[in-house]
Amino acid sequence: MDALEISGLTVSYRATPALWQVDATFPRGALSAIVGPNGAGKSTLLKASLGLVAAESGTVRIAGVEGRAALANLAYVPQAESVDWDFPITVDEVVAMGRYRSAGWFRRIGRADRAIATQCLERVGMAAFARRQIGRLSGGQRQRVFLARALAQRAEVLVMDEPFAGIDARTQADLLELLRELSDEGGSTVVVHHDLAQVRGAFDWALLLNVRALGCGPVAEVLTEERVREAYGAGLPEGTPVWTG
Repeated sequence: MDALEISGLTVSYRATPALWQVDATFPRGALSAIVGPNGAGKSTLLKASLGLVAAESGTVRIAGVEGRAALANLAYVPQAESVDWDFPITVDEVVAMGRYRSAGWFRRIGRADRAIATQCLERVGMAAFARRQIGRLSGGQRQRVFLARALAQRAEVLVMDEPFAGIDARTQADLLELLRELSDEGGSTVVVHHDLAQVRGAFDWALLLNVRALGCGPVAEVLTEERVREAYGAGLPEGTPVWTG
């Protein structure tokens, strides 16, 4: 059983295909990346998998389950730009939201759920910021908090949309180390990423996407020179290494 299985997924915006008949599987226990040029449909793929955008056709299974019931198996970290950072909510309150599905949306978070949230904050190194309003955090700190919220859900599959965007190299390395630890513990993580070199160096599995799936499998097999040039074309940044050998 795969962590995430996508079959024949097609999504269009105003009759323009954003995704076309995409087939992809992401194995359990792997650190997986979705890569491709701007406008390739990477974020759309995640949102369609979550039911946040409508698909014209196709199926999505999360940990072997299809439909709305599957969402209980998944935790989602959105792009930073989609979050209202001025909202009057503190770090510990954000992370406690990860327990709402378990506790019930209309019930108070109990002591056990708050303890789980605190443990997750400690794991990402943000316990000292628990009472700080989220808008007063740096970009890297915000990503850590939303990762903690996702971990608090204790879902089988974690998906993250551009978690490394806008954060410094040190924080990127720390975040990547956390994701690697989760994978080593048997966790399944799928990340939309733009840094091909980092994907080659640290990830197990990749989907190369440009509206269509151009390859899905072990990183070294997917991110070949031929396939990467096919995906990016003239849009490949100058100096980007495009092959593994």
